[in-house]
Amino acid sequence: MLSLRQLQYLVTVVDEGSFTRAAETLHVTQPALSHQIRALERAAGAPLLERLPRAVGLTPAGRAMLPHARAALADAAKAESAVRQAAGLTAGELRLATVYSVSIGVLPATLRAWSRRYPGIDVRLFEHRHADELAEAMTVGQADLAIGPPPPGWTGPVRRLGTEEFVVAVPADDPLAVQGATEVEFGALRERRWVHYGPDNGLAAVLDRACLDAGFRPRAAVRAEQTASAPILAATGLGPALFPANLVPEGYEGHILHPSPAITRVLAAYARTRMDDLSSAFLTVLIDNASGLLTTSGTG
Repeated sequence: MLSLRQLQYLVTVVDEGSFTRAAETLHVTQPALSHQIRALERAAGAPLLERLPRAVGLTPAGRAMLPHARAALADAAKAESAVRQAAGLTAGELRLATVYSVSIGVLPATLRAWSRRYPGIDVRLFEHRHADELAEAMTVGQADLAIGPPPPGWTGPVRRLGTEEFVVAVPADDPLAVQGATEVEFGALRERRWVHYGPDNGLAAVLDRACLDAGFRPRAAVRAEQTASAPILAATGLGPALFPANLVPEGYEGHILHPSPAITRVLAAYARTRMDDLSSAFLTVLIDNASGLLTTSGTG
């Protein structure tokens, strides 16, 4: 019979990529870990892991089991949290998933307020490169609550938070900045070379779509993997950058322009199943603290 401990061991071996690192993470001996994995494989009726010379891979049966193992562990964590709440305890953990741009834009103020209001409830934050990856992680139960663009056709509960506005950054000595412009027709930037994003960053698709809507394809001067790098690189004169307005750093040395037509993106909170009391409490704090960063109208 499968046990949660065995499923945890399987997930840890996969995440760490080796039995040695997994044993260190789990604080068990490697022989004990190997024994539990073999017991899990016997219970499952098929090999789950392939022992390679320098790594550990999943067999087809292992790939089939892994998402269910993650979901089972997430459900067990939620059950434990629910019991703690029912017992009136103030300790627990909220598992939160989001995309990189939201984790450095919308969430910091909320996480600070949450920590002050619920000091005994820890937050484990999972950050993803783009919205599709976030939705896939939520499907297999990685977190209790996701904050990001709402996935199409999501069958679980979804709470729309509002829309975030995107802005364009240029250096302080750019002609548009010298003229004191606060808006720019997006099509007027067609000849510029852009601070673009790597293909795994979800904002790459946002920029490509905005340029396509304006009738051109962006030429990249540089591609940034980290979202927070884009405003900094734009300020140096490498090219304009498009990013959410809530990411503009305090004391920013570049110049901010609002594109016309406006470019926005809908953000929502969503869960795999019914939102529990802990997720609902976080959602309340999020709505209170994100009100100045999002608008309740617009499309994205």
